Amino acid sequence: MSTAESIAIAARRAFEDSQLVDPAERDRALEAIRVAIADAKDDVLAANKADMDAAAPLVATGKLSASLVSRLDLSRPGKYEAMLKGITDVGALPSPTGIVTFAKELGPGLELHRVTCPIGVLLVIFEARPEVVVNIAALAIKSGNAAILKGGKESLHTATLLASLISRALAQTSIPPAFVQAVSTREEISQLLAQDKNIDLVMPRGGNELVSSIKSQTKIPVMGHADGICAVYLDESAVEQKAVRVAVESKIDYMAACNAAETLIVHESLLSTIWPRVAEALLSHSVALRCDAASLSAVSHLASAHVTASTPADYSTEFLGPTLAVLTVPSVAAAIKHINAHSSHHTDSIVTETTAAMAAWANGLDSANAFINASTRFADGTRYGLGTEVGISTGKTHARGPVGLDGLVIYKYVLRSTKEDGSVIADHEKGGAGYTHTDLPREKPF
Repeated sequence: MSTAESIAIAARRAFEDSQLVDPAERDRALEAIRVAIADAKDDVLAANKADMDAAAPLVATGKLSASLVSRLDLSRPGKYEAMLKGITDVGALPSPTGIVTFAKELGPGLELHRVTCPIGVLLVIFEARPEVVVNIAALAIKSGNAAILKGGKESLHTATLLASLISRALAQTSIPPAFVQAVSTREEISQLLAQDKNIDLVMPRGGNELVSSIKSQTKIPVMGHADGICAVYLDESAVEQKAVRVAVESKIDYMAACNAAETLIVHESLLSTIWPRVAEALLSHSVALRCDAASLSAVSHLASAHVTASTPADYSTEFLGPTLAVLTVPSVAAAIKHINAHSSHHTDSIVTETTAAMAAWANGLDSANAFINASTRFADGTRYGLGTEVGISTGKTHARGPVGLDGLVIYKYVLRSTKEDGSVIADHEKGGAGYTHTDLPREKPF
C-alpha cells in the first residue's frame, strides 16, 4: 500500500468514526486549535520567515512571482490575529449539519426527511498562503469533513508546523487526529488524485495552470476557480465620487488577490467626464492603464508613460499587479456580454444609479458574485459572514462564490416507518392506499 493510499484510508476512517461523535465536540476541537496556534505564534512566524527567506532569491531570479510571495507573509500587521479570529468566527456559527431541508409524510406512519450531512473527505491543494491550512481545517472540522491539505513548496515550513499543531490539538479531543492531515510532495498529490474511493472532493486554490492540471489527473469531482479576472463597469449614470472609490479600491487594495479588478469597462458617454478622473486616481497609485482606442484618446492629455494601447489578450489576463485593461462600451448589455465572454465568472461590479441597469447586471451577469456600487474586494467568505472560506467556486454545481460551511455539506434522505409491521410499497401502490405527500414540520427525525 502506498503512502498516499494510507493517508486517504486514514482520512476516510477518521471521517467515518467522527460521524458518531457529538457535534459539540467540533467546537471544543476548534478552541483547542486556536489556543495551540496562538501559543505557538513565535514558532510559526519563525517558520514563516524561513519560507520568506527561501523565496526571496527565487523572486530575484524570476522563478517565483512577487504577488505569490506577498500572499505568503504571515507577519503582515493583523494577519496572524485575523487567522486566529477566523477560527473563533467559524466556531461561533451554527452547525451546518443535521438541518432538515425537506419533510413529507408519504403515507400514514411513513415519514421522509432530507437532512444535511458532510461531504466526506476533502483534498485541498493551495499555493503560498499558509493561513489556508487553518481556514480549511476550521471549516472542515465544523462541517464534519475530514481534510487532506497540500500547500505550495514556498510555504512548506509554515504549513507543516500549522498542520502539526492542528493534529496535536485534535489529539486532546474526541475528533481523530487523522481528521486533518498534510502532505508535502507532488508525488503524494499525484497518488492522492487517484484515490477516488476514499476522497470525495478536490478543492484547488491557485492559478489556472494548477487547476487545469488537477482536473486532467483525477476522476474525483473538482470544485474551485482557475483565475480571478474581475471587472468594474462604470455605467452611463455613474456618479464620479462613487466611480473613483469603487474602481480604485477594487484594483489597488490587494492586487495579488483573486477578487482584485483586472478590467475596467467604461460607458462611452463618460469618456470626457468621469473616465479621466478615474484614470488620474489610478495613475496616482502607479497603475498602468492598457486602453482601447476610445479610452486612450480621452486621456491623451495626461501624457503618462503608464497609459498605453491595449491588446486583445489584455482583456483575458489576470495581471495580479499594477496593470488594468480598459474597454469602452455603448451599453450595460455590451458590458455584460464582454464580461461573460472574457472574465473568469468570479466577481464583477457595476457603478450605476439606475434600477434598470442594476437589474440587468444581477440577472444577466454569469458570475458567482454580481456587485452593485461596491468594491470587488468584498468577495470573501469572512466579509460575507461565513467565518472564513475554503475557496471561491465559479462552478455551477453544489456551491458557488465564497465556499463556507454551507458549501461543505450535502444531504441525505432519511425515511422512517413507525408502522408496527414496517412499510412496503405495496401499502401505497398495486392496489394500496396511495401516497398522501403531506408536508411536515422541518424538525429533526431523531
